[in-house]
Amino acid sequence: MNIRVILVGRIKEPYLKDAVAEYLKRLRPYVRIEILEIQDEPVPDSLHPRQEEIARDVEAGRVLRLLRPHEYTVAMDIFGQEMSSLDFSRWLEGRGTAGDSDIVFIVGGTTGLSNKILSSARLRLSMGKMTFPHQFMPLLLLEQVYRACKIARGEPYHR
Repeated sequence: MNIRVILVGRIKEPYLKDAVAEYLKRLRPYVRIEILEIQDEPVPDSLHPRQEEIARDVEAGRVLRLLRPHEYTVAMDIFGQEMSSLDFSRWLEGRGTAGDSDIVFIVGGTTGLSNKILSSARLRLSMGKMTFPHQFMPLLLLEQVYRACKIARGEPYHR
């Protein structure tokens, strides 16, 4: 299985970079995986909703240029489908069985993802109703992919 994570913005905190690197290392025996960080648009605190939408659309253009036609596209979205870790493991394993072994997860910037991305994704996936800093999302996602791989192989980790 080949997995790419496209992150709008950069992981800036050293402790998060280290944790992401650790999960990328742990995942090597299970999947081919990479993270692509792309430039986010500057977003001042007092941004008008229309300006936020324009920023998301600019970011969407950058994301869309990186997508490959054969990839199964997953948009990370707080309003998307929620899954338990077991369900996510089954879903991920099912992608390979269905011939969708190239998956791309898209994590939006501080203002989220453009409707252009959300509407074109094959799955909108939520990590829950809580709001997380967008820099945490790659780490949370990688941990869940790792957990899913361990579950699928019946290896200890998930408890």
